[in-house]
Amino acid sequence: MSALDYTANNLQGKPVDLKQYLGKVVLVVNTASNCGFTPQYKGLEAVYQQFKDKGVEVLGFPCNQFGHQEPGSAGEIGAFCEKNYGVTFPMFDKINVNGSDAHPLFQHLKSKAPGLLGSESIKWNFTKFLIKKDGTVFKRYAPQTAPQELIRDIEQLLAE
Repeated sequence: MSALDYTANNLQGKPVDLKQYLGKVVLVVNTASNCGFTPQYKGLEAVYQQFKDKGVEVLGFPCNQFGHQEPGSAGEIGAFCEKNYGVTFPMFDKINVNGSDAHPLFQHLKSKAPGLLGSESIKWNFTKFLIKKDGTVFKRYAPQTAPQELIRDIEQLLAE
């Protein structure tokens, strides 16, 4: 099974088949509006703008599981991202990334790219996963890893 064999609802509540991103390098991030890492939205948007025409997608998945830092509704989340960070990459409906009700996409990502010491749980907002064009998970990145630090890996995957 591929990381892109799932469906997720966008901020408008409409299901999005992630298979549409097959053939692209995909960066998946769990996000939050009230987090110390929230300014990474700007870096994520910069990466998206730099590479979107070369076959890269950035997908944001708001999550309220860490310090209740994403309390807003889908509409509030979308407005916040657009107004404060100019986000144009696809944002999805709020999900859980840990626990028994974690979104299946994140269950898959965590099992294929465990974190420190093999832990599958996500520790905080802005954990990032880079997915190859064929839908296989390439790597997990810690929340403190700035989006710009992924550029070398993105370029490598685009060249494959």
